[in-house]
Amino acid sequence: MKLEATGLDVAHGRTQVLFDVSLTFEEGASTCVLGRNGAGKTSLMNAVMGILPVRSGSVTLDGRELAGTPPWERVRAGLGYAPQERTGFGGMSVLENLRVVLEARPGAKRSDVDEVLDLFPRLKPFLKRPVAFLSGGQRQQLAIARALLTKPRLLLLDEPTEGIQPSIVAEIEEAILALRDRDGIGLLIAEQYVEMALRMSDRYVVLEAGHVVAAGATADMDHEAAGRLLAI
Repeated sequence: MKLEATGLDVAHGRTQVLFDVSLTFEEGASTCVLGRNGAGKTSLMNAVMGILPVRSGSVTLDGRELAGTPPWERVRAGLGYAPQERTGFGGMSVLENLRVVLEARPGAKRSDVDEVLDLFPRLKPFLKRPVAFLSGGQRQQLAIARALLTKPRLLLLDEPTEGIQPSIVAEIEEAILALRDRDGIGLLIAEQYVEMALRMSDRYVVLEAGHVVAAGATADMDHEAAGRLLAI
């Protein structure tokens, strides 16, 4: 699987938030998108998923133009998304939230739920608890578990560690890396926790005010220069 964003211009109403952004993501590879608050990380994720319309430029999946394709079709094509908002059905239980996703996927098996719960065992005692009463870390784990139930080939994670205690951050990192190494899932991670993002990624992209200002292999990153770009 190859996902390409080419020359993306994206706006919220009259306010442009991405300017001529071009990136390539491949199945089995991991890329982190870094940047300060407001740099355009979430807008990029939402544009790739079809949640935010593209003013100009293109998003292609294996050469197929995705313009006009709704988010649910992009999910069926192999893109999984755990958004920053950690959305879910708040009045429904954890298990019901997982089953809603499962039942929407052709060929799904009930054992798929057990597989994602093995990755996030902290959720198991709370299967009957309404999502609205989960902690932030539990809701984030559930959001990732829901995305994984779609069986993605490329998983997009938007700020997966925001507002979460360090022990749960470590659990999330361990689970995602285990999944990547086992199944070869590609990762696109928008993150402010730079150290973790770099540990999980082969390549990095830095956004500033909607522009790509640095990119390359994480092994070759100039950490001093990157630190200046990411400093608040």
